[in-house]
Amino acid sequence: MIPILDDPNDDTPMPKVELYGTLICPYCHAAKRLLKAKGIAYTHHDVTFDPKGRRAMAERAGGRHTVPQIFIDGRPIGGCDELYALDARGELDAMLEATS
Repeated sequence: MIPILDDPNDDTPMPKVELYGTLICPYCHAAKRLLKAKGIAYTHHDVTFDPKGRRAMAERAGGRHTVPQIFIDGRPIGGCDELYALDARGELDAMLEATS
């Protein structure tokens, strides 16, 4: 697990965002790009060479095994397409604010 964008000096409550992905997945990179652009701290679980991590991801994601799989405060929201769709509808910001 690699925490990304965490600012130890910022005491604003932030939702816990997790992204399971691989090093070569373009959708993983696109999802991380959107999170970074919005200034959203997230933890990246690299499952490139981690079969146990992939199984854990699939269990948490209701059997979905493609990457990325994104979770906000433990709630599975899906992959890159779902993340961008939430953002386009204005629901991503609302979801992130509701959890903080």
